[in-house]
Amino acid sequence: MAGRSAPTGRRIRIATELRKLRERAGLTATEAARVHGIGQGQLSNIETARFGVSGERLRTMAQNYECSDRVFIEALVDMVKDRKRGWWSDYQELLPTSLLDLAELEHHAERLRGAITAHIPGLLQSADHAREIFRQHVPELPPSDVEHRVSFRMKRQAVLCGAEPTSYQALIHEAALRTEVGGPKTARAQLRHLLDMGERDHIAIQVIPFKAGAVPGSGQSIYYAYGPVPELDTVHLDQSHGLAFLDAETQLQKYRTLFSRIEGAALSPEDTRDLIHRISQQL
Repeated sequence: MAGRSAPTGRRIRIATELRKLRERAGLTATEAARVHGIGQGQLSNIETARFGVSGERLRTMAQNYECSDRVFIEALVDMVKDRKRGWWSDYQELLPTSLLDLAELEHHAERLRGAITAHIPGLLQSADHAREIFRQHVPELPPSDVEHRVSFRMKRQAVLCGAEPTSYQALIHEAALRTEVGGPKTARAQLRHLLDMGERDHIAIQVIPFKAGAVPGSGQSIYYAYGPVPELDTVHLDQSHGLAFLDAETQLQKYRTLFSRIEGAALSPEDTRDLIHRISQQL
C-alpha cells in the first residue's frame, strides 16, 4: 500500500470548518479571497486541505468572516498547533487512511460513545476476537495484513488504558454477545474481557437486550467522538463500503438524539454485567 500523501482527517476538519465560516458569512470564494488578500487558488487549497494554515491566519480568517465565537475559534487554533506525529503514522504504508483518521479522531476526542449491533466494539475487543473478525474480511486478507490490523486495533485501545484515559460509553446489542466469534473458548475470554473493562470508572458498558425489540440505528455501527466544543464533534459510521465521517450540525444533532434513544432501551451497567455473566456460563 502506498504511503500517505492525502491530508489527515484532522486537517480536513479544519478546512471544512473554515469553509463553513465563509458560507455563513455569505461570501463566495472569490469575495473571500479578496477580503483575505490572497488568490482564489490559495483559498481553494486551504478549504480542500491541500494547504494548512497557521493559528494566526486562522484567527484572521475567522475575524474576516465576522465569527465572534472565541471559544470555537481557539479550539480550531489548538487543532492547528497540535501537529505532533501520532503512533498511527507508523501504519501509513500498511493500512487504509480512513483507519489512521479513526485512530487520530479517538486520540484527540474529549469523550467517546459507540452503539453497535453485530460485533463487540473495536476498543473492547480481545486480540483473538479481533483476529477472527479480520480473518472473515472480504476480500480475504493475507496473514500479515491480518496481524497488522490486529496490532493497530490493540494500540487504539490505549485511549482507554493510558494515564489520562478517555471516557467511553459502549451500547452493545445482545446479539453481539451471543455470537461465538472464534468458538466458545475465544467467546468466553472476550466476555471476561468485557467484564474487566467495565470495571473501570471511565468505561460504561450497556447491553441492548433482545426484549427491547426494535431500536433506532440498529442496522449500523455508530461512533460519536466529542470534540473540545460541540461544533467539533464527529460521527463515525462503519459501513460495508468503508468508513464515513460526518460533521454537519444537522447530522450531529440527529445522532445525539439517536444515542439518547438507544441508551433508553439499554440495560443499566449493573444489569449488563449480570447478563454478560449468564451468557458466558451458557457457552
